[in-house]
Amino acid sequence: MEQPEERIGARVRYWRERRNLKRKPFADMVGRSTSWLDKIESGERDLSRVPVIERVAEALGVDPAVLTDNNRDQRARRCVDVCEVQAIRRALAVYSGLRTSTAGATDLEAVARQASHLDHAWNMSRFAVVARHLPELMAEAQTVVQTVPEADRVAAHRILVTVYRLASSMLLKFETNDVAWLAADRAVHAAMQIDDTWSLARATRSVARAMTSIHEQEQAIATLLAMADRMRAEVTGNAAELLPLHGMLYLAASITAAGQEDAGLAREMHEAALASALIYQPHYNDHHTFFGVTNTQIHRVSALVRLHECPQALAFAAMISPRAVAALSAERQAGYLLDLTKAHAGVGDYRQAARMLGRAEQVAPEEVRCRPLAHGLLRSLLNNTTGEPGKLARRIAERAGVEV
Repeated sequence: MEQPEERIGARVRYWRERRNLKRKPFADMVGRSTSWLDKIESGERDLSRVPVIERVAEALGVDPAVLTDNNRDQRARRCVDVCEVQAIRRALAVYSGLRTSTAGATDLEAVARQASHLDHAWNMSRFAVVARHLPELMAEAQTVVQTVPEADRVAAHRILVTVYRLASSMLLKFETNDVAWLAADRAVHAAMQIDDTWSLARATRSVARAMTSIHEQEQAIATLLAMADRMRAEVTGNAAELLPLHGMLYLAASITAAGQEDAGLAREMHEAALASALIYQPHYNDHHTFFGVTNTQIHRVSALVRLHECPQALAFAAMISPRAVAALSAERQAGYLLDLTKAHAGVGDYRQAARMLGRAEQVAPEEVRCRPLAHGLLRSLLNNTTGEPGKLARRIAERAGVEV
C-alpha cells in the first residue's frame, strides 16, 4: 500500500506541473534544494511538518488540505481554480505588439490545432483543460497575427478571436465579469483589424454576453442587433458560413431581453432565430455554434426561466426531443439541464429539480461541481429536498465540496 508521504509527494508534483513550474524555480520558492524536492515528489522523503506543507501549498496556490486529503485533492483537480483564472487575467494584461522580439514566427498550423483542441474541450465542459493551456495559447496566437504572411492574416486573426472568446467565456463561467468584458472587447478589435464578418459576428456575441454580465443589457441588445443588421446582406450570399452566426445573434438578444423582463422582444428575437434555424437545420454544427432548431428551442426555455415563467418553460421543454438535445455539446446540454433545474425549483418541484441537477452532473461534471451558479442551485436544493432527492443533492454537494 502507498504510504501517506508518497501520496503527498505525488500531489506536490501534480500541482507543480499543473502550474507549469520547473523543479529549480519551485524549490527556490519554498527555500529548498532541487534534490530535496525530488525526494519529496518520489516519496523517498517525508513531508509531514505542518509549516513546510503550508509553505509548499502557498507556493502552489492551493489549500494545504489539498496536499493532505485525497478527497480535497480530487475535487480540486477537477475544477478551475483561482490561480488559473488569475493566469488568464495576466495573459490579457500582455500587449505583445509593444515588445520588440527577435523570436521566429510561430507555427500557424500548430496554434490552430491547439485552438481547435481547446474549443473542443470547452464544448465538452472540460474547463480545467482549457484554463491550464489558454494563457500560453493566447500568447502564441498574439505572436501569430504579427508574424504570418499576408495570405494567412485572416486565418491567424480568426484563431486569435477564438482564443479571446474562450478567455471571455471562461471568465464568465467563473464570475470574473469585468475581465471577461475585456477579453471579448479584444476579440472584437481583432476581428475589426481584418474586417472579417465571420470573426466579428462571433466576437459580438461574446462582447454582448460580457456586457450583460456587468448589467449593460440595453447596450448588449443594441450591439447584437447592429451586428445582425450589418451582416444581413452578406448572409444571403454566404449562408453556409454566416447564417448560423446570424441566428445566434438573435438567440443572444432573446436571452438578454428576457433578463430585462422584456417578454415581447425576447419572443420576437426567438422567432427571428427560429426562422434562420429552419433554413439551416441540417448543418447545425458546422461552426461550433450548434445552431439549429434544437438549440433555438432550448434557448427559448432559458428565456422563459429568466422571465420567471417557469410553468411555461417546462411545458415548452416537454415538446423538445431528448434525442435532439443529446446531439448537442455537453456544455449546451448541461446549460439546458441547469435551466430545467431552475424551472422545476421555480414551481416548487424540488424532487425533479434535484434529478435535473443530477443529470447535468452526469453529462458535464465540471459544470455542476465547479461553477458558482450550480453551487447556488445546489444550496437551494439542500434546503428544500428530503428523501431520495435529498440524498442525491447531498451526494452531489459532497463531490462539489459544497457544505451540507
